[in-house]
Amino acid sequence: MRSRQNTLEIFSTFLCFEDDIITRWIVDGRLRRSIQICLEASRKDEDSPRFWALYWHQIWQSESASDRSRSNSTGGSSPRGKIAANHLAAYLQEVCYWSAQKLAADLSKKQLISDFFQIAIIKLDRVIQGFKADRGTELKSYASLAFTNAIKDTLRQRQEVEICTDWALLHKVSHKRAIESLQQLGLNPEAISVYILAWECFKTIYAPTSGQGLRKLDKPDVETLTAISDLFNRERGSLGHPPAHCNGDTILQWLTTFGAAVRSFLYPTIVSASQPKSASDNTEFLDDFELTVQDSLLTQKIDQEDEIDREDQRSQLQKILLRALVKFNVESQRLLQMYYGQGLTQKEIASQLETKQYTVSRRLTNARDTLLTALCTWSQTTLHKTLDPIVMSDLSVTIEEWLKVHYSHPDLHAEPSQR
Repeated sequence: MRSRQNTLEIFSTFLCFEDDIITRWIVDGRLRRSIQICLEASRKDEDSPRFWALYWHQIWQSESASDRSRSNSTGGSSPRGKIAANHLAAYLQEVCYWSAQKLAADLSKKQLISDFFQIAIIKLDRVIQGFKADRGTELKSYASLAFTNAIKDTLRQRQEVEICTDWALLHKVSHKRAIESLQQLGLNPEAISVYILAWECFKTIYAPTSGQGLRKLDKPDVETLTAISDLFNRERGSLGHPPAHCNGDTILQWLTTFGAAVRSFLYPTIVSASQPKSASDNTEFLDDFELTVQDSLLTQKIDQEDEIDREDQRSQLQKILLRALVKFNVESQRLLQMYYGQGLTQKEIASQLETKQYTVSRRLTNARDTLLTALCTWSQTTLHKTLDPIVMSDLSVTIEEWLKVHYSHPDLHAEPSQR
């Protein structure tokens, strides 16, 4: 199989998986016509995929802003915005695949690349929304990191969902996601408001007892359900609604439905694109697309481009850390050289420097924190990463590994004053 050969293919074709193996590219007829019209009307110097990626990203941003301003009256996404998003989804197929493949290979349990691929591509809106073209970052380079983070976030969320009972999920879910899970059921706003009020009464009345873990929270007993229904009836009346007379059985039914909706929303079932639409239907979801005979795999060229991006990031990281390190005073550099270069313990360093061990520990921590601050600033401005605890932990590990490699260089084994 061959790689996608031109801009027309890059912005209109999608990967097809069969048994977790890529078998061919599928072309979307509408996208093909869309990009073909654009290419025919453009200049020759506008034939580069990078140019069209930025073009469609700009269109998507513009249409998204317009959609938000019209959301109160019309709602939904504009056709032009959807076309732009679909073109970007086609453009990022290889990047999404490599992110999925790497994570699947890194995990100890056998995971399907196609599952990870689908998890990532579903987060496309979040990826292209976070990309800032004016910061000089390549969309593919940014998307590679964003897709990887999206898959990890989903896996962490799934692990939590698998552990928790539905009753625990009702305690853990945020107000925003609670509403979104009910909207996914197709409920109207009035019905959603009833469910939300019942849910809020549930959280007020029913909480884990002392020593009881929230994750394994059981179904409320009859007495608790009655108390929840009584509170619901009172709250409903205080809000100016007609008197409500729901009982414990009604509350149980509502909350059971709500809990299942939350679980389904947080842990959606992944459906293969090559799976039959129904038991009585022999056609597949892929049959909705026009097929081409362009059999192609991800090529060495794409692999090399991704490696260049990664190498560029490694080079930038090293420059950032070196730039911060040279600003340290001689005492701090000597301390780092003794700890990472010579492999001395804090106690041994304190003995040589005739100081206290806690002083050595504090100075080492301060030095690492200074490097972490420099790296966090770079991560935010260049990689557009949100600095949550997991990212901070990853950056701290990166600094620790870099210091070990840096001070293992023979030229750095001497004291700073001798170099």
